[in-house]
Amino acid sequence: MKLYIKYICMYKGKKSYISDELECKRMDKILGKIAVLVHKIAVIFTVDINNVTDFNEMYELYDNCAIMFFFRNKHIMIDLGTGNNNKIDWVLHDKNDLINIIESVYKGARRGKNLILSPIDYSKRYMF
Repeated sequence: MKLYIKYICMYKGKKSYISDELECKRMDKILGKIAVLVHKIAVIFTVDINNVTDFNEMYELYDNCAIMFFFRNKHIMIDLGTGNNNKIDWVLHDKNDLINIIESVYKGARRGKNLILSPIDYSKRYMF
């Protein structure tokens, strides 16, 4: 079984701003680079929340870009030290950090855990 990563992107919608578009495009590039590296354990999907609105309220999808993890049709939460365990809602600038997060989520999800602890505390790095 593979880990399903849903990348939620809204920069094509009405609520976009130029700086948010740049952040989403940066995240697009990072996800494009790592897709080949993590293809054995993860599949990355891009979802436009303006077109698919079913889970916007349930998962609080109001940010311009967010990354969520699913394994065997279950939402896997990750504790990154930011207080929001549902998703990653900022741009990770280092692809190795994202690969480490994906690997730790995959290992924890295979063990049956619903909440995974991140290998790195991001509360100090991104000033949350």
